[in-house]
Amino acid sequence: MSGTILTFDIGSTVVKGGLFSSRGELLKSRSVRVEMQGTYNSVFQEIDPLLWVGAVGEISQSLLSPADTGRRNTLEAVVVSGNGPTLTVIEKSGKPLIPAMTWLDRRASKESDYIKGKTGVLIDPSFYLPKILWLKRHRQRTYEKAEYFLSPAEYINYLFTGEPFMVIPGEGLEHLIWTGELIEKLELEKNKFPPTVTIGAEVGYTAEAAETKFGIPRGVPVFAGGPDFAMAILGTGAVNPGSGCDRAGTSEGINICSSSPVHDSRLMCYRHVVSPYWNVTGIISTTGKAVEWFQRKFLPEMSFDTIYSYAEEAGKGSKKLIFLPYLAGERAPLWDSNARGAFLGLSLHHGLKEMAGAVLESTGYAIRDVLETMEGFGVHTGELRIAGRAGQIDVWNQIKADITGKRIFVPEVALSELTGALCTALFGLGRFDSLKEASQKIVSISKVFEPGNDRNIYDDLFRLYRESYQSMKDLFERLALID
Repeated sequence: MSGTILTFDIGSTVVKGGLFSSRGELLKSRSVRVEMQGTYNSVFQEIDPLLWVGAVGEISQSLLSPADTGRRNTLEAVVVSGNGPTLTVIEKSGKPLIPAMTWLDRRASKESDYIKGKTGVLIDPSFYLPKILWLKRHRQRTYEKAEYFLSPAEYINYLFTGEPFMVIPGEGLEHLIWTGELIEKLELEKNKFPPTVTIGAEVGYTAEAAETKFGIPRGVPVFAGGPDFAMAILGTGAVNPGSGCDRAGTSEGINICSSSPVHDSRLMCYRHVVSPYWNVTGIISTTGKAVEWFQRKFLPEMSFDTIYSYAEEAGKGSKKLIFLPYLAGERAPLWDSNARGAFLGLSLHHGLKEMAGAVLESTGYAIRDVLETMEGFGVHTGELRIAGRAGQIDVWNQIKADITGKRIFVPEVALSELTGALCTALFGLGRFDSLKEASQKIVSISKVFEPGNDRNIYDDLFRLYRESYQSMKDLFERLALID
């Protein structure tokens, strides 16, 4: 019997796990939903970290059934990836001190401004250091009691191994995690910040707690996976210049592999997970979350499949209805915490079908906005490889292809973060000489969606989509000032 590899991804709303053979075959997978708190009514966007613990336990017990001793005894590696930047604050025992502050959390805007003024470094409020500084200012007792600051994936790894660490997914991202210099300038306690490692590093072995709490045998090597977007890049095979990965989920991350860097504040750019390339990226805040919001508020008795069917029936352009998906501000390419959602062009002849179509199409417009910003700097792609369950929704894939004009590739294994974690484990075990080689050997494509020929309506609506935000930017700012 060949060896097995266990992978997890701590998503924003779903925790996923997969058991693979060392040859790359997905033997079994399991997903468990978790719920964020405050998502719909506050800048405080939180989640209880114990939900992740319970979900990982449920998944691991399912994938490593005590009755299946063969798979348990041949387990060769464990890799965990996760959403971020989500801040988890724990005691040494591993007990969370407060709910985790998710990547959607915008409470640390003033701290972000302070960091820029103090250090000259722009760090968005969603990232770790502004949140930690907010804790020191507003929850001083919690800050003082904190043993470590971790991300969701590294929190689970800490429970597995007892070893704290944080992953730097690429050269140039250090300040978005933390550096010794920034910690010192902000007068924070260095001992609360775990050391950093790179993707694929061996970070420890599963300890007694991994067996008693999660049912994972002791002594199994654990390799650093890190952020979900990095695993998605590997798990979709977007590892050559000009290839793109659309990490589709609650939010959307557009990652293009480039031979050269881009220097522009609207985009993020850092070393690709595959050397010597660069990853040019734009993160869109609420894409899948916008669909979830629409279903919850307008069609609570309907399934998501009904919403996708409605969108298809609405037709291209949803009868000239546009939706701005800025339900929690927007990151790339706007970086505007005050931006808000809106339906534009709503009239008496529009109904739920057109509204559903407009919400799905808003993802395509947001992706195109990011891609056209990249193209202004010479970063081009003809393809987007879809990571996540959204890749299984044909109507959404076709909408993205039609609006962006890019081919949409769907990997055979939809849960690409888990496949990327498999590639990381195989590299860590020495089965491949590089992460790129592992990705190219493991990933296969099952479907391709070609752009439609008549893009005129989408070209026109996209221009209005872009102009509408610029027209309302001042209104959003004024709205934010109202108590």
